[in-house]
Order: sequence, then structure tokens, then C-alpha cells
Amino acid sequence: MDGDTLLAQRFEEHRPYLRAVAHRMLGSTGEAEDAVQDAWLRLSRSGDGEIDNLRAWLTTVVARLCLNTLQTRARRGEEPLDTHVPDPVVDRAEAAGAPGRPAADPAQQSILADSVGLALLVVLETLTPAERLAFVLHDMFGVTFDEIAPMVDRTPAAARQLASRARRRVRGADGADRTGRRSAAELRRQRAVVDAFFAAARQGDLERLVGVLHPDVVLRSDGGTALAAATGVERGARAVAGRAARFSRPAAELRPVLVDGGPGVLVVEAGRLFSVMGFTVAGGRIVAIDVLADPERLAALDLSGVGEG
Repeated sequence: MDGDTLLAQRFEEHRPYLRAVAHRMLGSTGEAEDAVQDAWLRLSRSGDGEIDNLRAWLTTVVARLCLNTLQTRARRGEEPLDTHVPDPVVDRAEAAGAPGRPAADPAQQSILADSVGLALLVVLETLTPAERLAFVLHDMFGVTFDEIAPMVDRTPAAARQLASRARRRVRGADGADRTGRRSAAELRRQRAVVDAFFAAARQGDLERLVGVLHPDVVLRSDGGTALAAATGVERGARAVAGRAARFSRPAAELRPVLVDGGPGVLVVEAGRLFSVMGFTVAGGRIVAIDVLADPERLAALDLSGVGEG
């Protein structure tokens, strides 16, 4: 095996980990893949002759690339945080391992492992770029503050403070751990709440809808430039329940899926994907609903694992 082939093989061993780092940093599957590919190009040009710890070296490269992207977003004021729904990772509803249902295939399990949970991604997008880097690398991937400090041009103590500030914003109140993972039993409980929401919406039962929604529930809808009128934020159980007609369209088919590791649905009309909905459930009530209806971004989603696309 020649040196180039061996280097490529070593890189591929780290690709799933690097993709997970980049996705948590950026909330965009496309940008995450670009960052990982850029890291490969840099490695292939430099070789690994003087790299003692390839995983650490690649982590630093990917993290700095992601930090540059986040800083560019901030300077341009792109994508208002309230209405931007991060790119979801979608998988079969049975991928959680419900009794009697098949587990996801290995390739799809790898994709799902990159997911974080829409609620956590939304919170991460409210952090400063440096806070996000420090929190993601330390709390999610165990990178030390000594390693993080030079990435953000701070001392280890200052990097620790960045992660601490970020941690206070991240609650994990949706039954997930800080990586966004949920147990199969918790997913079944959350799915039952989502099913109750749609049953009430179909029947036009406002009081039942309010009953499954947290009083401070947040509904975020992202229709992109094509459906700008559908983009916005609603807050409060009554306001969200009042807009539930959009979820009870008679012609719509609701296909249960996992969205970033949590309960969600694909809304399909006339054979066309209309939206992807992800739900955050805590304490038996829905605390957040994230709706991606942007036709351009929907078309770019990898839905092969759920029989779409």
C-alpha cells in the first residue's frame, strides 16, 4: 500500500468523527461536509510525516474551519436565529430500536450519530462562535481546554469560561443528554405526545391541542426565500394551537421519522415532500416545533434512509 493510499485510509477512519464535530459546530450538513473535505485537502497536501496525533490535528483543522464559517455568518448577519431551522438529519422512526422493529443499517446509524436534536442546535446557534467551539469540543467530544485555547486565541482558563457560559444556555430539558441522544423508551413516550398533537389537530380540538403544548412552546417555521410568508416564530400554547390548521390539511400524509434523533414527521402532499417537522418534548408536553418548508433545502436533504428522494 503506497503512502497516499494509506493516508487516505487513515483519514477515512476519522471522517465520521470529524463530520459529527463539524455538524454540531455549523448545524448544516452541507457546510459540515465541506469543512471535512477541506481538512482532507489540507492533509493530503501536507502529509502526516510530522503529525504525532492525527485525530487531534484534524480536529483542530476542522474546528478552525468551522470557526471561520461561524464568524463570517456573524459579520454578514445571515440567517436570523429565530427563524432559521438548521439542516435536519432524518432517519426511520424505527431506528430507535422499538420492540419488533428492525434497527437502522450501519450506514444510516452513522448518519444518525451525527444528529444532535433540533432544540440543541437552535440553542447552539445563539452562542458566539468562540462559545460554540469551546462547548462543542469540550462537552461533546472531550477536547481539553489546553487544546481549545489556541483555536480561539485565549488562555485555557478563558476557554473554560467560554464553555461554562455556553453550558448555562444548554439545558437538555427534552429528555436527551448533552449530545442529543435519547433512550428508546424516552423516544416512545415522546412519540406518543406527538401523535396526540396530530390527533387533536386533525379533529380541530383546540383544548386538547393546548393540553399537549407547553405554555411557552415555540414554533419556528423556515420557508426560505421561496416561502417567505411561511417563515416566522409563534410563541405560547394558544398561538401555536391556533395555527394547527396547517398540520391538519386533509390531503397531507404524515410519515413518522426521527429528526435529529427526536420525534418528527415528513409532511407529504400529492407525492411531494411539503415539510419536515421536528418536535422537542419535555415533561410530557411539546416545548418546541421546528418546521423546515424551504423547497430548495428540502430537495437537498438525504432522505434515502426513509425511502424518499
